[in-house]
Amino acid sequence: MIKKLMSYIGEFKRDTILSPVFVTVEVFLEVLLPTLMALVIDNGVETGDMNYVMKMGLIMLVVAMLSLAAGTLSGVFAAKASMGFGRNLRRGMFDNIQDFAFRNIDHFSTAGLVTRMTTDVTNVQNAYQMLVRMFVRAPIMMISALIMCVKINARISLIFLAALVFLGLVLSFVIRRAFPLFNEMFRGYDSLNASVQENLTGIRVVKAYVREDHENDKFCKTTDRLKNLSVHAEKLVIMNQPVMQLTVYTCILLISWIGAKMIVVNGTMTTGELMSLFTYTMQILMSLMMMSMVFVMVTMASSSAKRITEVLDEKSTLHNPENPVYQVEDGSIEFDHVNFAYSENETKEEREEKCVLADINFQIHSGETIGIIGGTGSSKSTLVQLIPRLYDVLDGSVRVGGRDVREYDIETLRNEVSMVLQKNVLFSGTILDNLRWGNKEATEEECRHACELAQASEFIDKMPDGYETFIEQGGSNVSGGQKQRLCIARALLKKPKILILDDSTSAVDTKTDALIRKAFREEIPATTKIIIAQRISSIEDADRILVLDQGRISGMGTHEELLETNEIYRDIYRLQQKGAGLNE
Repeated sequence: MIKKLMSYIGEFKRDTILSPVFVTVEVFLEVLLPTLMALVIDNGVETGDMNYVMKMGLIMLVVAMLSLAAGTLSGVFAAKASMGFGRNLRRGMFDNIQDFAFRNIDHFSTAGLVTRMTTDVTNVQNAYQMLVRMFVRAPIMMISALIMCVKINARISLIFLAALVFLGLVLSFVIRRAFPLFNEMFRGYDSLNASVQENLTGIRVVKAYVREDHENDKFCKTTDRLKNLSVHAEKLVIMNQPVMQLTVYTCILLISWIGAKMIVVNGTMTTGELMSLFTYTMQILMSLMMMSMVFVMVTMASSSAKRITEVLDEKSTLHNPENPVYQVEDGSIEFDHVNFAYSENETKEEREEKCVLADINFQIHSGETIGIIGGTGSSKSTLVQLIPRLYDVLDGSVRVGGRDVREYDIETLRNEVSMVLQKNVLFSGTILDNLRWGNKEATEEECRHACELAQASEFIDKMPDGYETFIEQGGSNVSGGQKQRLCIARALLKKPKILILDDSTSAVDTKTDALIRKAFREEIPATTKIIIAQRISSIEDADRILVLDQGRISGMGTHEELLETNEIYRDIYRLQQKGAGLNE
């Protein structure tokens, strides 16, 4: 794990090295100051030699200024190294996430990935900053101060050894008990992010159903659980502070008592030496306090580091073959006895029991228009997601252009298969920016033509800024029907061999729906078109219609053939005709 994370230091290795170098200089200069102070007291103050006091005072001032400068530079380099490290970690995770298959994203959850890229990276970069600065400073300071103490008086130095052993035992206990709690706490952050994300995404539904109180209760339960976990972990961590204070004051009392006896009774120690011992005592104990803080931070960050490494190590479940095919010949599609299940990490037999698609077997000729209809949960969307290889089949094969989709370069395949998903997504930016997701090189004229085919130009032209109108995040400033038409136009700009509309005209009226289908017939006759719809009127003029029922093919044929031979299709048609009659 450490080796994996350290590879992301990258171009910030220089800053990582310079920070400890300057902090080492800072420490040595700081350790020198108490010795200089002892000389001032013993050789200047007690003898009344003011020239000596002034000379040594000036030297102490220069040493202090150099120490300050070294400390400042160390802090600057540590900040640059840690922030750069955090940036590289976020970039690395984001790059890897872009290659994830849907299965990988489902494994972590969206909220979990957000937490890892925000809270977890912040914890790791803060710990890294402490490691390259405080974790270098504290041991060097402690060892240097201990050496100076031994030089002054070896007997008194035994007090620090006892303090080190005692604090080490306490710190070991805290870390061992706190680590599992931090792991649980970060899972609580995942739940909190999931709750916020779900609420904000569905805020219109929440308000429409007056469920604000329910959402508040759910959110409060999540935050209360996170609070309880945090308090439990902090109770352990906070033990560090009073134990440290007890050790500091005990050491000072013991040194004062033993040192005073040595000065007054034995005369084996000078006043200046005792004063410098007090300073070294504070340096040693402050170093111990710093080290304990670093250990606590590292304990917390190790949980975050583990979660980050999981994302960095995750490999997409979809891979390019050794010698991928880079050319899709045409838009023909063949499902050859396909079985599919979403479950993973199970045996093949267990997955077969959970199949959402079973024995799917049919062919589509290039340029055909195919309608797909079926009840809720009949796996219509799942079926079409196998065509651009968003998922891989469990058994059988899906062929596009006469080849198994697993033989293609994934990017090549997806560039030739344009999907308008059931849940339409627009990104913040202008209408033109969104349209050019389909083809980044598309001219404004090409964008306008695609919008005319998708029946989107009529509402775009009425907007004050036309195609430069800014779309808010998620397309919140356009209606559902407008969003669908923009997504269809975006898909058309790819000029694909296969166009898939996954219930993508559900929010437009029947007249607009008919005009879109007419444009498809006239403008892209060579493109294979697959239209998933709930309304039979949207697909009745298709070349063939596929009826799905609980993940199996119930029937396939023209509108007229299915009315005669397929009971499910006939029932849907009668119900919709009856509904239309009632509406009239």
